[in-house]
Amino acid sequence: MARKILITGGAGFIGSHVVRLFVKKYSNDHIYNLDTLTYAGNLENLKDIENENNYTFIKEDINHTDNISELFNKYKFDTVIHLAAESHVDRSIADPISFVRTNVMGTMNLLNAALETWREDFSDKMFYHISTDEVYGTLGETGLFTETTSYDPNSPYSASKASSDHFVRAYGETYGLPFIISNCSNNYGPNQFPEKLIPLFINNILNKKSLPVYGDGNYTRDWLYVIDHALAIDLILNDGKVKETYNIGGFNEWKNIDLIKLLIKQIDEKLNHTPGESEKLITYVKDRPGHDLRYAIDASKINSELGWKPTVTFEEGLSKTIDWYLNNKEWMNRVTSGAYQEYYEEQYK
Repeated sequence: MARKILITGGAGFIGSHVVRLFVKKYSNDHIYNLDTLTYAGNLENLKDIENENNYTFIKEDINHTDNISELFNKYKFDTVIHLAAESHVDRSIADPISFVRTNVMGTMNLLNAALETWREDFSDKMFYHISTDEVYGTLGETGLFTETTSYDPNSPYSASKASSDHFVRAYGETYGLPFIISNCSNNYGPNQFPEKLIPLFINNILNKKSLPVYGDGNYTRDWLYVIDHALAIDLILNDGKVKETYNIGGFNEWKNIDLIKLLIKQIDEKLNHTPGESEKLITYVKDRPGHDLRYAIDASKINSELGWKPTVTFEEGLSKTIDWYLNNKEWMNRVTSGAYQEYYEEQYK
């Protein structure tokens, strides 16, 4: 039976890779991409599939309660993959209310619309909520986040995502809404907006700007190539168990400073720079308030139950990522200048 799949935030970094995968893989299903096209939503990410018969773009904000309800009534979505979110920790420190508005109330609007549309028949319905490992707080030098780790968020961003996770589970328990949640580690890869570490540093190296490193650079993160995340989302949606949580990680911990030096090494080689030339750009800056020391995902559940594991090593994925940015400098220039936002006007109006 053909599905009507709503993907929120589908013009963003992770969302665009998920939309592309589903449009290409499931030709009998219809994929609806809902995005409000903020600074991080870029329809140019999806130019290769925008004219496919099983794809529809909807420009809308998940904060618009009545409009979201009308869309559910109009299109009769039976599956939601909810990726739309404010996601940058620094921005959440500067403006926490906007994170509550989108990540909590926006999720509530989707939950209420799904519940109202589906409540007579929950069969063949699914609300799949995409979350982050940051809801678990911070780890010491040892240990891993599992699906049963207690929530302990330390930033306005992670607190807002933790709240949305709780509401999704509450709707499942209170109203019987079928749901799945996944919590993922740091993603990297093509099309990521250059406020995040890897594309920011690639862009700064190309422009010979400083590479700002928080604190002593020893904060540790688990990294996952974005296409591997999209593949995991596909697998969880189709084979995961209702009301379950799945942690998605890269089995791939790096201290920030070690990652930065590997990035510098690879990009200097690709640009024929003198080895280590770009290390001179490293600048240590004042630490972020409430900075979590270490995140590390235990992804053994999705591996053992669903057979998922990353397809590339970090070194391979990083090389692919650098190559993409070097081959798409115009994309980077348009994104950093804001000119990419003209694309919607040109294409859809």
